[in-house]
Amino acid sequence: MPSFAVRTPQRDYHAHVERGITERAQAFLPQNVSRVFVVTTEEVWRHQGHRLQTGLAGVPFVKLFLPSGEQFKRLAEVERLACEMIDAKADRHALVIAFGGGVVNDMGGFLAAIFMRGIPVLQIPTTLLAQVDAAVGGKTGANLVNGKNLVGCFHQPHAVLIDPGAVDTLPEREYRAGLYEVIKHGVIASEPLFRLMQGAGKLVLQREAATVDQMIADSVRIKAHVVTVDERETGMRKILNFGHTFGHALEAETGYTRFLHGEAVGWGMRAATMLAMRRGLINSEGTEILDVIESYGPIPGVDGISAAALERRLLSDKKTAHGTIHFVLPVGIGQVQVVTGVTQPEALAAIEEALL
Repeated sequence: MPSFAVRTPQRDYHAHVERGITERAQAFLPQNVSRVFVVTTEEVWRHQGHRLQTGLAGVPFVKLFLPSGEQFKRLAEVERLACEMIDAKADRHALVIAFGGGVVNDMGGFLAAIFMRGIPVLQIPTTLLAQVDAAVGGKTGANLVNGKNLVGCFHQPHAVLIDPGAVDTLPEREYRAGLYEVIKHGVIASEPLFRLMQGAGKLVLQREAATVDQMIADSVRIKAHVVTVDERETGMRKILNFGHTFGHALEAETGYTRFLHGEAVGWGMRAATMLAMRRGLINSEGTEILDVIESYGPIPGVDGISAAALERRLLSDKKTAHGTIHFVLPVGIGQVQVVTGVTQPEALAAIEEALL
């Protein structure tokens, strides 16, 4: 079982990658837990709840349902779940299990972070995107109308249980959306992972077990290392935002309903790569990145979206500091730079090109 240590000032824990690990969830519970609360969605529970029920055999738990969709990743839902926990007699020794995709992992983690000033959370991601991104690293939060994840906090989990077999039940679009985050990890830190995604596309799309296990484990290894080096995104962790700055603007501009998060990141990687090529930071390898992104599409159409509106959205992104936008741009396969000093006309031109 690959197990990757994440060591932070707040907490040390492990992200375990193993088929069938959900059925052993009880073995990873903290000691002296008073009540267990499973934050999930009705859809996730319908398709995968039996696995967690097996894993929690003999452990009483309360299910807390979130509505499905990024548009419901709002503070009102966190408050509602907290009230449900109080009604169910939760105390400071309660445990939250976040069992679902990225929204569930972010919201469940945020709920745990603020309930009675902080209780443990066990992250059990069920989508590919959540497994390789949202569940590891302790970022929790909710969206505002103004932008994505503008309220939240760092709350490292007790442990992360990643079952690659969970992706077998994902709808095709949801699975492909997660692949963009895998590509991201390859571009920012691992040429071997990028070459896997470039050369084994057929196996990846067929969800061949060994290939899926490898790309998930490699992504989690990279994420665990980056978070260990830089928990709070003051330095190295910024590289994980490749594709996210442009992608978050796209999500906010379209009301979080038109694109899955991974799709927006895929489009954002296109825009960032085009910006890097315009600046002369990357040449033929930039074309390779664009080709690999395209090979795992299609991304929903971007017709009717204003480049100028997206450019304005960039200034409200949480990664903007003192009015300066920080872009993560590729300079090679497996290497990126955090770039400042990009002018508004440059950013606008990259967006316009990516929208074509």
